[in-house]
Amino acid sequence: MGVTFGMARYAFGVTLPDIEQDLELSELVLGLISSATFAGYLAGLLLAGPLAARRGSRAPTSVGAVSGAAGAVIVTVAQSPWLLAVGVVLAGSAGGWAWAPYSDIVTRTVPARLQPRALAIITTGTSGGLILLGGLAVLAIAGSWRLVWAGIALAAVVAAVVNVRLVPQVPPRSPSTPRAGWRGLIMPVRVLRVPIAYSLVYFAAIVVYFTYAAEVLESSDLPTGAVPVLYIVMGTTGMVAVMTGTLAQRLGSVRVAALCLVAVAAALALLGLASDSVPAVAASACVFGVGYMTGSAVLAVWTAEVLPERAGTAFTVCLVVGAVASVAAPAVAGALLPAVGMTMLLVATGVVSLGSGVALLLHRPAAGSM
Repeated sequence: MGVTFGMARYAFGVTLPDIEQDLELSELVLGLISSATFAGYLAGLLLAGPLAARRGSRAPTSVGAVSGAAGAVIVTVAQSPWLLAVGVVLAGSAGGWAWAPYSDIVTRTVPARLQPRALAIITTGTSGGLILLGGLAVLAIAGSWRLVWAGIALAAVVAAVVNVRLVPQVPPRSPSTPRAGWRGLIMPVRVLRVPIAYSLVYFAAIVVYFTYAAEVLESSDLPTGAVPVLYIVMGTTGMVAVMTGTLAQRLGSVRVAALCLVAVAAALALLGLASDSVPAVAASACVFGVGYMTGSAVLAVWTAEVLPERAGTAFTVCLVVGAVASVAAPAVAGALLPAVGMTMLLVATGVVSLGSGVALLLHRPAAGSM
């Protein structure tokens, strides 16, 4: 997860300014490529289920690692926008292939009392990936942006080998079990109403933060290299998400999810209101790392609790909703930005996240939906 989601999916945003200058690409082309990465991620999400139904849940996780490696290699050597787009989309699909199938692997191979902890640890791998990505970006300041992608390619190869050697091979479910393919995504929607609503707000809020954080920092008086350091700080503080399973068992998944929305709201407000202050930006990154990583980890735990027999499918439904929100949110934000300004945009997004978190805290879930 650290490689496929923490590195391969977010590397394009980190290296985008250097790519724009090196390949002399227009903002329109870069915007189209950036949107295409979400399309690749969504494709991976939708195709992982049918592949798992035929080959077992470890198959899509392996495809994710291979996609990350192949895409990163292509980007490393790309000299044209078309080759760059192919590599970025392929790398972006890696997280979609890999994330949800681990829910099925865990629920079928790990004792029930340890499942929340296992799911949280797996998801928190993204934090490790962000730390490595930030470290590569710092090194690339003195070299080339291509070093970042070369490092991702190497890490993805290692991840693919580790995945095949150490992850249990879970056979496809028998025909008598609930459908695991893409048609099976429709049935769980009714019982996943609250997690789906959470996913819509959570993913929209975090993608706004990731989309505009670099721009805010570059337009402020902060020193060069602030963006890579931001990713390192987010990844480091996000490591607390390994405790998400324990927190969910003590407080309930709904409450933990609500607190994550509140944390993301605080991070957005700090970034919008005090972007010229180093302590404020550092605090924003710290709070965001906790809210972001714990927020994704609790979603994996939550969906496995609601539908333990179809954990991967339930998680995929919420991730698909999140992917759609991730595509729509930057478009809406971009349309509003000229009228309201960056500060108001970030604060308003934080208000939506805060309000949703409060509503979730006040929500009284039905029995068995925690």
